[in-house]
Amino acid sequence: MPDSVVPERLELDVSQGAVVVEFGTPWCGYCQAAQPLIRQVIDQAPGVRHVRVEDGKGKRLGRSYQVKLWPTLIFLRDGQERTRCVRPESRQMLEAALEHVLRDDSSATGMDDGI
Repeated sequence: MPDSVVPERLELDVSQGAVVVEFGTPWCGYCQAAQPLIRQVIDQAPGVRHVRVEDGKGKRLGRSYQVKLWPTLIFLRDGQERTRCVRPESRQMLEAALEHVLRDDSSATGMDDGI
Protein backbone atom coordinates (compact mmCIF):
# COMPACT_ATOMS: atom_id res chain seq x y z
CA MET A 1 0.00 0.00 0.00
CA PRO A 2 2.41 2.79 1.05
CA ASP A 3 5.12 4.47 -0.96
CA SER A 4 8.50 3.41 0.35
CA VAL A 5 9.12 6.89 1.77
CA VAL A 6 6.27 8.79 3.42
CA PRO A 7 6.58 12.51 2.73
CA GLU A 8 6.54 15.08 5.49
CA ARG A 9 3.64 17.54 5.53
CA LEU A 10 5.99 20.41 4.65
CA GLU A 11 7.14 18.53 1.56
CA LEU A 12 3.53 18.30 0.34
CA ASP A 13 2.78 21.91 1.31
CA VAL A 14 5.54 23.14 -1.00
CA SER A 15 4.88 20.66 -3.82
CA GLN A 16 4.31 22.03 -7.31
CA GLY A 17 1.58 20.94 -9.69
CA ALA A 18 -1.09 18.32 -9.09
CA VAL A 19 -0.60 15.73 -6.35
CA VAL A 20 -3.05 13.11 -5.09
CA VAL A 21 -2.33 11.85 -1.58
CA GLU A 22 -4.12 8.58 -0.88
CA PHE A 23 -4.54 7.54 2.76
CA GLY A 24 -5.47 3.97 3.67
CA THR A 25 -4.18 0.65 4.95
CA PRO A 26 -3.46 -2.70 3.29
CA TRP A 27 -5.98 -4.50 5.51
CA CYS A 28 -8.87 -2.06 4.96
CA GLY A 29 -11.68 -3.66 2.95
CA TYR A 30 -12.85 -0.30 1.57
CA CYS A 31 -9.28 0.47 0.47
CA GLN A 32 -8.88 -2.89 -1.26
CA ALA A 33 -12.22 -2.55 -3.04
CA ALA A 34 -11.42 0.98 -4.26
CA GLN A 35 -7.93 0.19 -5.60
CA PRO A 36 -8.90 -0.82 -9.16
CA LEU A 37 -11.02 2.32 -9.54
CA ILE A 38 -8.36 4.61 -8.06
CA ARG A 39 -5.59 3.12 -10.21
CA GLN A 40 -7.74 3.30 -13.34
CA VAL A 41 -8.44 7.02 -12.94
CA ILE A 42 -5.17 8.28 -11.46
CA ASP A 43 -2.93 6.26 -13.81
CA GLN A 44 -4.62 7.87 -16.81
CA ALA A 45 -3.76 11.38 -15.62
CA PRO A 46 -0.31 12.30 -16.94
CA GLY A 47 1.66 14.70 -14.81
CA VAL A 48 -0.22 13.90 -11.60
CA ARG A 49 1.91 12.63 -8.73
CA HIS A 50 0.17 9.86 -6.76
CA VAL A 51 1.42 9.39 -3.20
CA ARG A 52 0.07 6.41 -1.28
CA VAL A 53 0.36 6.65 2.51
CA GLU A 54 -0.39 3.95 5.05
CA ASP A 55 -2.42 5.67 7.75
CA GLY A 56 -3.33 4.63 11.26
CA LYS A 57 -2.75 5.21 14.93
CA GLY A 58 0.28 7.38 15.56
CA LYS A 59 0.63 8.45 11.92
CA ARG A 60 1.00 12.24 11.89
CA LEU A 61 0.48 12.95 8.20
CA GLY A 62 -3.09 11.61 8.18
CA ARG A 63 -3.92 13.52 11.35
CA SER A 64 -2.57 16.74 9.86
CA TYR A 65 -5.12 16.38 7.04
CA GLN A 66 -7.86 15.33 9.48
CA VAL A 67 -8.34 11.97 7.76
CA LYS A 68 -11.09 10.03 9.50
CA LEU A 69 -12.11 7.30 7.02
CA TRP A 70 -10.17 5.20 4.50
CA PRO A 71 -9.51 5.50 1.73
CA THR A 72 -9.32 9.27 1.63
CA LEU A 73 -7.77 10.96 -1.37
CA ILE A 74 -6.57 14.55 -0.95
CA PHE A 75 -6.19 16.44 -4.24
CA LEU A 76 -3.52 19.15 -3.99
CA ARG A 77 -2.45 21.83 -6.40
CA ASP A 78 0.76 23.66 -5.62
CA GLY A 79 0.59 22.38 -2.05
CA GLN A 80 -2.97 23.53 -1.38
CA GLU A 81 -5.89 21.17 -0.89
CA ARG A 82 -8.46 21.74 -3.64
CA THR A 83 -10.82 18.85 -2.90
CA ARG A 84 -10.97 15.37 -1.42
CA CYS A 85 -12.76 12.10 -2.01
CA VAL A 86 -13.65 9.90 0.95
CA ARG A 87 -14.40 6.27 0.11
CA PRO A 88 -14.86 6.96 -3.60
CA GLU A 89 -17.60 4.84 -5.11
CA SER A 90 -17.58 5.95 -8.73
CA ARG A 91 -15.21 6.81 -11.50
CA GLN A 92 -17.12 10.08 -11.99
CA MET A 93 -16.38 11.19 -8.42
CA LEU A 94 -12.63 10.73 -8.90
CA GLU A 95 -12.59 12.19 -12.40
CA ALA A 96 -14.43 15.32 -11.22
CA ALA A 97 -11.90 15.86 -8.42
CA LEU A 98 -9.00 15.29 -10.77
CA GLU A 99 -10.43 17.63 -13.41
CA HIS A 100 -10.87 20.32 -10.75
CA VAL A 101 -7.19 20.15 -9.83
CA LEU A 102 -5.98 19.96 -13.43
CA ARG A 103 -8.33 22.70 -14.64
CA ASP A 104 -6.96 25.02 -11.97
CA ASP A 105 -3.43 24.28 -13.19
CA SER A 106 -4.20 25.13 -16.81
CA SER A 107 -6.29 28.20 -16.05
CA ALA A 108 -3.60 29.65 -13.77
CA THR A 109 -0.97 29.10 -16.46
CA GLY A 110 -3.17 30.63 -19.14
CA MET A 111 -3.79 33.77 -17.08
CA ASP A 112 -0.08 34.34 -16.48
CA ASP A 113 0.81 34.12 -20.19
CA GLY A 114 -0.72 37.49 -21.01
CA ILE A 115 0.83 39.42 -18.15
